[in-house]
Amino acid sequence: MNYEVLFSVIVPTFNRADEIKELLESLSVQTIDPSKFEIIIVDDGSDDNTEDIIKAFENKSRLKINFLKQNHKGPGEARNLGMENAKGKYLLFIDSDCIADKNWLSAYKKALESSEPAGFGGPDAVLPDFSPVQKAIDYSMTSFITTGGIRGHSKKKISKYYPRSFNMGVRNDIYKKIGGMNKLRHGQDIEFSHRIIKTGEPVIKVADAVVYHKRRISVKKFFKQVFNWGVARINLYKIDSKMLELVHFFPAAGTLMSALIIIFTIFLPGIFLPVLIAGIIMLIIMSIHAGVKYKDMRVCKYIPLIVPTQIIGYGTGFIYAFIRRVIFKRKETTGFVKKYYN
Repeated sequence: MNYEVLFSVIVPTFNRADEIKELLESLSVQTIDPSKFEIIIVDDGSDDNTEDIIKAFENKSRLKINFLKQNHKGPGEARNLGMENAKGKYLLFIDSDCIADKNWLSAYKKALESSEPAGFGGPDAVLPDFSPVQKAIDYSMTSFITTGGIRGHSKKKISKYYPRSFNMGVRNDIYKKIGGMNKLRHGQDIEFSHRIIKTGEPVIKVADAVVYHKRRISVKKFFKQVFNWGVARINLYKIDSKMLELVHFFPAAGTLMSALIIIFTIFLPGIFLPVLIAGIIMLIIMSIHAGVKYKDMRVCKYIPLIVPTQIIGYGTGFIYAFIRRVIFKRKETTGFVKKYYN
């Protein structure tokens, strides 16, 4: 089949007027020929000036931009609308709170010249001018001892690699074969990746196809996000048990163990206080490592807060959904919905 472009870059967005311009600017300086890709932006019912910003950028840019709108149906539905209107051989997803490295598309093009995988993905990272909180969240999300091994950031992966929607792609004919993303509020990208993997065709990681992810900028927002991810893992399990691996129980186990250690330290300090101190020392070591890694020692003070927030947030979400859906056989649950972005 002949396609008009190599890549269709699909961007779902909702009230991201303050960030979408930066993403578009990063796409305008890609080292690949602009004729090789199109951009499809799907506005999921924004009530800010997102449309004005996109239209203004389109008028002064060489980029091929297709702007679509829908009522507030969620990111999965937005990506589906983008895929329905795509003209590229490969469909690429990037979130509106990301910035694409200038070699992002070139890296994918190079990787795809030697093979035609069913799906592919790349990592996310931070830029030097990101805030200390964003860097601390990036460290917590990408470190092997937290979730880096699960999300594919570490070379020592401890679970199957599933490309994620902030930076992933699928061959157009594979999408037509397996269908679009489902209506899960969270985790729809993992379920979509799972169906891509089930085709039996290769799914690859392209390590140098990097996007810079402006993650949640407060501890409260970050907790809501990871809590919902914990909930999503159980929802995914109820769709297909193969999407739940032993490693996904670790944050829940860590959450319960931490609570027990704190409680037992009160009553048996001689036995459990050294364990608690060892955990604190580990956080201090991680803090120093993060400061050195990002060459920004301001990050250090946030690690002891962000790392436990990630583990406990995901763990409590997982436990909550496990009790509701597995033990009490309730219907799908969604975690935080109201004021999720606040």
